Amino acid sequence: MKQICLSQPASLDQLKLVTSSEPRRPGPGEVLVRVRASSLNFHDYAVVVGRIAAADGRVPMSDGAGEVVEVGPAIDTPAMQPALAAGDRVVSLFFPRWQDGAPSRAARIGVPGDHIDGYAAEYVTVPAYALTRQPKGYSHAQAATLPCAALTAWRALIVEGPVQQGEVVVVQGTGGVSLFALQFAKLAGATVIATSSSDEKLERLRQLGADHLINYRTEPKWARTVAELTDGEGADHVVEVGGAQTLVQSIHACRTGGHISMIGVLTGVEGKISTATIMSKNIRLKGITVGSCRHQLDMIRSIEANALQPVIDGHFPLERIADAFRHQESNRHFGKIVLDI
Repeated sequence: MKQICLSQPASLDQLKLVTSSEPRRPGPGEVLVRVRASSLNFHDYAVVVGRIAAADGRVPMSDGAGEVVEVGPAIDTPAMQPALAAGDRVVSLFFPRWQDGAPSRAARIGVPGDHIDGYAAEYVTVPAYALTRQPKGYSHAQAATLPCAALTAWRALIVEGPVQQGEVVVVQGTGGVSLFALQFAKLAGATVIATSSSDEKLERLRQLGADHLINYRTEPKWARTVAELTDGEGADHVVEVGGAQTLVQSIHACRTGGHISMIGVLTGVEGKISTATIMSKNIRLKGITVGSCRHQLDMIRSIEANALQPVIDGHFPLERIADAFRHQESNRHFGKIVLDI
């Protein structure tokens, strides 16, 4: 079986293709999965370049999709979904232990590709609770885009918002989370204001349904434009993926009583913010780290009901995983980057 392993000190040049022995057969409560696709997230990039510590020899990638090959002996544990069987098409969970309810420290342990081995492998043996079914009609590549990016956007807007028809949503950039947020916001009947530094990408955002476009390179204080577009009120929801350098604009772009989903740290992990503005505008600033199994099942049902299609930028074979990350690093992509396994 082929898999990618990360050698320390971590870097893209330290991602090695390894041929190992046959995969471990599943024990009680486990399943053996033939992985067919994975997709790149910023979290995965942070692991493979050493920003997030991982063990020597770790198999990276938090997202995975494929089919069940073998099911181990059953165990008597409560489950919110039917038992898996050989041939079932499945997709991974970013937080396998977070099945339902509020987030907790214990529920956030066990992230694939980080705390434990991930999905950059032809086969994986994992607990059955670490998987859900795929949306009907999806390819493995499409399903592999969902566990991190799509579920983060879903929780940000649908669970924690919750976004309502006629409200205004600001999305930033053209990464996976932002594009899924745009699509979920439009399904909810919201008006979407999208930002990007590229006029070409802005036009593609328009084609996806964005109602208003802002080039933040030519309009660095883009909160003013959001105010103009909303008759001085501001946005009801801001999906904040930039972090330290964009949060100030997000705060000013948010209406009184509005909601900011704090998701990304693309521009840094800390910075100065106007705490007085947050207070005076009664803004709800909510940290978001993906979601639970319950959230993922709800999202999949909505995807099926609305025939939502993920935006895939391109495909790379497993052997070219470093090239895939370099493409992500270049920021030329629009949507998700998929590894075909």
